[in-house]
Amino acid sequence: MTADTAEFLGVAGEFLRAEAARNSVMLTVTADLEAAGPGAGDNADHGGMLFGWQRAEGGPLTAAFMHTPGYPVMLSAMSEAAAAGLARDLTAAGRRVPGINAAQEAADAFTAAWRDRTGDAVTVHRRMRLFRLARLTPPAPPPAGSARPAAGTDRDLLTAWFEAFAREVNDDIPGHDHGADVDNRLGYGGITLWEAGGAPVSAACLTRAVGGMARIGPVYTPPDLRGRGYAAGATAAVSQAALDAGVRDVVLYTDLANPVSNALYERLGYRAVEDRVVLSFEPPVTLHP
Repeated sequence: MTADTAEFLGVAGEFLRAEAARNSVMLTVTADLEAAGPGAGDNADHGGMLFGWQRAEGGPLTAAFMHTPGYPVMLSAMSEAAAAGLARDLTAAGRRVPGINAAQEAADAFTAAWRDRTGDAVTVHRRMRLFRLARLTPPAPPPAGSARPAAGTDRDLLTAWFEAFAREVNDDIPGHDHGADVDNRLGYGGITLWEAGGAPVSAACLTRAVGGMARIGPVYTPPDLRGRGYAAGATAAVSQAALDAGVRDVVLYTDLANPVSNALYERLGYRAVEDRVVLSFEPPVTLHP
């Protein structure tokens, strides 16, 4: 384990890039930390970052993980034995995690070992599906309006939209600086707006490209503007921009409980790759005697 982003990527980078689509979150988070420069992992949102990897002595690396405080621990493909061992190692080190994000079998193994040692209650936060773009099929007919890159003058609107999106999907971390997220994305041209009637009506974001892969998300349309195809237009536009920039694997995650978004991405040409589950941990309540 290490708190050093550069050390982690030096050891595990090749392993992660070999399955860039499946490891997109670890790759893109560490790319943002590297771009921010030394000490970025120590800021308010990323303080206490922890990374790790596993390999048999003298053998190839077989698994990796990342934990950003306040977020579930993220696992690469990992055996059940390795996942359970990681849970034991983290509890032994006093590391507190609010949940696990992994393939179902590894998540279950991690959770069983974690619960044995903490007594935490466990609930399903989200079931997700990873999609990869096969062949882009833009919406036909296209929605009213057109796409444009977001600019600094859009910052306040985008910050409000990022906050609204996080609340809507129940991912709002107390104290999280959504404005900093917007600044990061604007810094490399990672936000595309769909504009209709002279005003922004939807936004689709794209991560930095890493290992020939980039991930779309979040995609957000205010509730009163939904049902008009704006999200489809924005997603198609940002997908095409990624392809034009030479990205080989354009990927995104969906919530399996949202059939509307799943159907939308399939119509645009995205195909399922794998499913993951996010489980939330809640410590037992200790009452005063």
